[in-house]
Amino acid sequence: QVQLVESGGGLVQPGESLRLSCAASGSIFRIDFVAWYRQAPGKERGLVALITSDGTTNYADSVKGRFTISRDNPKNTVYLQMTSLNPEDTAVYYCNARIRRTPNSIQTYWGQGTQVTVSS
Repeated sequence: QVQLVESGGGLVQPGESLRLSCAASGSIFRIDFVAWYRQAPGKERGLVALITSDGTTNYADSVKGRFTISRDNPKNTVYLQMTSLNPEDTAVYYCNARIRRTPNSIQTYWGQGTQVTVSS
């Protein structure tokens, strides 16, 4: 079985930074694609950032220039460095990954979410 575990959320003041981590564990052949989503109260879950197996990244317009997604392949971990946080970034952040347990199988996994609250 494969699990994704997010960590690093918390309460910060506007302008501060946080780094989220998403660690994959279990029987993993390769992680093809990892994305961070977020969902604020009363809103739909939306894509924040993604990184492919070759390191290509993409970001939502609202976080470009403030957030950076990166991956540590030997550790099966993806990070989301968030800077210049503002109250509109308050949400539950979810990790999503497309993982191959064997060369010919691929499945999508979600983490349990981590709360990020930006408030003065």
